[in-house]
Amino acid sequence: MFGVLLAILAIDAVILGAAVLLQAGQGGGLASLGGGSGTEMIMGGRQAVTLLTKVTWWTGGIFLGLGLILAVMSAHGGAPRSVLEGSVPPPSTQPAPLPIQTQPATPQQQPPTTPPPNR
Repeated sequence: MFGVLLAILAIDAVILGAAVLLQAGQGGGLASLGGGSGTEMIMGGRQAVTLLTKVTWWTGGIFLGLGLILAVMSAHGGAPRSVLEGSVPPPSTQPAPLPIQTQPATPQQQPPTTPPPNR
């Protein structure tokens, strides 16, 4: 269920991005805010509702709704949220001690030397 909703969210995000990028700009943008113009420039004039505007609103609402649902689903997953909430089994036995080395470790093994001949 989580994977299906996540796939729908990804498809919705692609459609939302395309709808936003295909829309025509209202003009002005942030540049009109500093010019001391009236509310008509700040708020923009009333535009006709186009198909892209409707698609943007619907896909934006679906995106927010699915995001909220997926956030709640992931928060209530099966894994415990704290170590204290989970069941941690006590250690059953003590670990065995490491064996003691009787010979020191040498970096390289040298071949055995033969004693010099007697004269």
